[in-house]
Amino acid sequence: MASTTILVTGASSGIGAALAKVYATRATNLVLWGRDAERLAQTARVCRNLGSAVQTLQFDLRNIGEIAGHIRNFDAEWPIDIAILNAGLGGAASVDHAAECAERSSDVATVNFTASVVGANAVAECMATRGRGHIVLMGSVADTVPLPMAPTYSGSKAGLKMFAESLAIRLEHHGIRVTIVSPGFVDTAMSRQVHAPKPFMISAEDAAAIVKRRLEKRGRRIVLPWPYGILTIAFRWLPGPFRRTVLRAMPRG
Repeated sequence: MASTTILVTGASSGIGAALAKVYATRATNLVLWGRDAERLAQTARVCRNLGSAVQTLQFDLRNIGEIAGHIRNFDAEWPIDIAILNAGLGGAASVDHAAECAERSSDVATVNFTASVVGANAVAECMATRGRGHIVLMGSVADTVPLPMAPTYSGSKAGLKMFAESLAIRLEHHGIRVTIVSPGFVDTAMSRQVHAPKPFMISAEDAAAIVKRRLEKRGRRIVLPWPYGILTIAFRWLPGPFRRTVLRAMPRG
């Protein structure tokens, strides 16, 4: 049986590391990217022990100009079947300032949106030559609920959701599927920075298992855990003034 090659960005921790491990079998080749070399190596060791062949790249996705080249180089050796563009940055604005730090907002927008867009377009061109493939983009429930404590984060995820929907239509006749994953609170370093109630929070391992199962069912949008699917639908149906009242009551940092 031919091996399946899976690219996972942000594989050094959190959901990315959990996804790498849940996909690690003798039937998969894993291409793992991460910014933290030591943690990325730890993830790779676990995946190799589970039977996968693994290649790694220690890389900062803010280096936008290098993303497409890296993807093409890996794809030339191991044609990528599934690309999970998971890496992201979070963080809330300080309550002591009117807006977010400009430099931090640049990093969040670059990693969450621009890097994913560049990566998705690069891998789509490779997949199109084979007439198959699956691109998975990591959004957030914040792509539906505009968070006043994290405007750039919400905006980057909302933009990514629109990009995923547009790209999915464009790539249909090339045999390539596109899925947007919109998690609520998952127990990762990013969520631990939020000092507020975190309802329905699940572990990164549970999140990865849900994503893998739903991708196998060819889902186009995956919201997890399931209560957030109901909440995001309900939020969209609320009258605008009521939505704004709810959002104004949320913490600012």
